Formats: sequence, structure tokens, C-alpha cells
Amino acid sequence: MANPTFTLPARGTTPAVELAKKAPKTPDALLVPVLCGEDGPELPASVLLDDAASREVLDALTAVGATGKANEITRVPFRKRSVVAVGLGDAEELTDEILRRAAGCAARSLKKVGTVATTLGVFGLAAAVEGLILGAYHYRGIRSEEAENGGVEKIVFVGGDKQEFETARVTAEAVALARDLVNTPSSHLYPETYAGLLADEGKAAGLKVEVLDEKSLAKQGFGGILAVGQGSERGPRLVRLTWSPRKKAKKSVAMVGKGITFDTGGISLKPGANMEAMISDMGGSAAVAATVIAAAKLNLPVHITATLPLAENMPDGRATRPGDVITHYGGQTSEIINTDAEGRLVLADALARASEDKPDYLLEVATLTGAQMVALGTRTTGVMGSDAFRDRVAATGRDVGEPAWAMPLLEEHEETIKSPTADMRNVDNTRWGGMEFAGLYLSKFIDEGIEWAHLDIAGPSFNSGSVHGYTPKRATGVPVRTFLALLAEIASE
Repeated sequence: MANPTFTLPARGTTPAVELAKKAPKTPDALLVPVLCGEDGPELPASVLLDDAASREVLDALTAVGATGKANEITRVPFRKRSVVAVGLGDAEELTDEILRRAAGCAARSLKKVGTVATTLGVFGLAAAVEGLILGAYHYRGIRSEEAENGGVEKIVFVGGDKQEFETARVTAEAVALARDLVNTPSSHLYPETYAGLLADEGKAAGLKVEVLDEKSLAKQGFGGILAVGQGSERGPRLVRLTWSPRKKAKKSVAMVGKGITFDTGGISLKPGANMEAMISDMGGSAAVAATVIAAAKLNLPVHITATLPLAENMPDGRATRPGDVITHYGGQTSEIINTDAEGRLVLADALARASEDKPDYLLEVATLTGAQMVALGTRTTGVMGSDAFRDRVAATGRDVGEPAWAMPLLEEHEETIKSPTADMRNVDNTRWGGMEFAGLYLSKFIDEGIEWAHLDIAGPSFNSGSVHGYTPKRATGVPVRTFLALLAEIASE
């Protein structure tokens, strides 16, 4: 079907980045690392500063009280320009994540600067690139007057491996894309326009694109997606994005992401307070779309098909009611106990469809349950699924700085999921183990023999608190970096 051309009304800004063998001749500022030594700050040797200049800068930093502790930002004047020193803490305790967070803090401090040259990458090029790009990300919103960016325009990384640099750049840009999608208001991003945008972005990246509208969804039996979307005047869509590398891939991965462009709760209406944050309920689909587009740009030798169910959950006269029974793609039925547990209904259809492709691995991600935040807080993803793959996904998340923790599927839920009127019910009627119940429900739509993982990112996908490290307020882009690291591993199997 034809898709409308849609452009995001606002995009986040990030600096241009460049890898150079030599330092630029006239940068506006120098960004240098500082370590926390036993006797005060330590300035590592740098191609940006000769021995005399290093002593001069170190003296200036010491004079203004710099210590080198992690995330400390100190700016001193130096020969008609400024030096921005970012603390990395104790050298023996330095990790990629400490570097990434410090780089993010440094990026936010670089206000109204043209070109910055840095050797921060000597401690880890990928982490430095990701941290600086993501820390500098700024979403200006939709305003009547063009907002001034005010951030750094260009960052030149001096020294390092080109492939590592490009991988980090593409990865950071993918996170920024996911953030842009989530930050876009639902007045502008709804199933039809979202599908059109994904189609355009996918085709530009060399992906095969398929979009199903309401008629096609009904014809093919996608009852879960239709049940959630029928309460809205803006009908649902299903988008499929496929990356097929030129060289035949040894492994295939199915990816599924929840795409509820706005969630009122439907008939089971949510409280009004903070409902505006429900523009983020499509964070799973945004992360998956950004991941598969980045995989194509990186030419990862793994076959990937993303299945993205898009719907808006609204409470009009046609909306699905508690007590209704729906038939999913593939034939299984669900009794609707709570219409605010809508994400699992659209995911069920998508998982059943994705399973038909017989992938080696299946990754699914969703802003699914408030219970995830009760159990793990707002920054740690809950991961459920087949034991070995679940643990692998969680470990990868922790390795790249996107905290994740493996969670069990509970035996007692096998009884409470049963329904007197359908194959299963969509929620348990108790408060207990809500995250795990949702995971068990989804497991019923995945074919046996497929290694799979479900990631609940209800908290980690949207930062309602303060800025920290390289994480801004609002959309975070979690878990794009986890997925890309994992796909790179799978491609090398």
C-alpha cells in the first residue's frame, strides 16, 4: 500500500564528529581527560599539548581546585582558547561506562562552542564517541520560533581505529533516532504517519518494507492489533522491516517492538496525572526500528526481520471492553480483563507472525508494565525468556551500560493465566508478579525451539528524573546499544 510521506516535526541535535590523525590547527577548545592521582589531578600525555603546555594547563587546573574525580568538569583559559578538563577518577578503576558517562557530562558543558578537539578516545574510542554524541543530544521540541542549539557544533577525535569510530558513531546516531521518535508528540506521530516514516527510513537504509493497514490486518487475522486500535479514529498498522545482507547470513534474528503511539488505557482508563508521558509507549518499536536501520548501515552479516505493531489505545464507543474475547493471529484467544494491558495484545500477534519466519533468535522489547519499575526501578530493564539467551541479553546490557537483570517466569502463573472463556486471560487479577505474568503471556505466542528474550523497558526508556551521564530527560533510546552489541556477537557465531 502507499504510505504518506511524513517528516518528524522536530529532531534532536547532536554534534558533527570526525576522526583525524592530527589535531586541527585552530580548534575553539580542547577537551582533555584528567585523572585523580594520590597527590592531586594528573593530566595524561596528549598530542594536543606539548610538555610545557601540559604543565601550564595542569598548574591552572590545580589552582582552581580540580581533582580529577569522575564527571568533574573544569574549564581554564589557554592561549586564546579554553581547555575543558573532564575527570575520569582513579585510572585503575576506569571502565568504558565511567568514560562514557564522563564524556556525556563533558558534552553538556560545551555550550556555544564551534570545534572541539579531544584525545578522550585514548581511554576507549567507542565509549568516548558514544558518550559525547549522546550527552550532547538536545531535543528542542516544536516551537513557534527556531530554538538556538547552543551546544558544540563539531568534535574532532584525534587518533584511533576508523572502524571502531564508525561503529560507535552509527550506534549513537541510532540511539538518537530512537529518542527522536519517542519524543515526538502523538498529535504528530500516530500509526499511519509512524508507519510512513518507518517505511521511508527503512527504504533509505536498504531494507525491505511491508506495511499492513486495517483491511489487510483484518484479512490476515491480526485480532490483537485490531482490538487495541479499534477505539481510535486513527487506525492501526503493522510494519515489517527486513535486513538481508548481500553475503548469506549464518544466523537469523526476529525482532518485535511494542508501538502504542498513545495509551489512555482504553476503557480501563488511566489516571490523568502524568498521562502525557504515554507518548513514550512506542519506545520498544522505536528501539527496534533504529536498531535494524543501524544494522543495515553497519552491514552486519545477520538476517534481521523487525515486526512492529502500531496502534493507539483510545476509549470510544468501538473500544474493546473488559470481558471481551479476541482471536489473535495464529488462532489463540484471549479474554480481556483489563484494556490497559494492551501492549501484550498487539505483541502477541506480532510474536506469532515473527515465529513463522523460524528465526534462530527472537528479541522483543516493550514499555510493558508498571511492575517492572516496582521490581527493578526506573533504570534497569527486566529480561525474561529462554534461560541461556535471557541471561546473555541481560549480561550484554550491563556490559554496554544499559543495566538489565534476568527475571524468572513463575510456575504459579500457569494457573492464573487460564480463562473460563478463552485460551488465556491478558492479566492476572492480583498485584503479584505483574512483570513476570506479562512475560508468561507473551511466551504462549512463541514457537517451541526458538531462543527468545522479552525486555520490559517501562522505566529505562523514558527519563522523568534528572539528567545523568549521557542520558537526557525524556527519551533515552534504551536498549538500542544492547541490541546492536548482541547482533554483532550473533553475526560472528
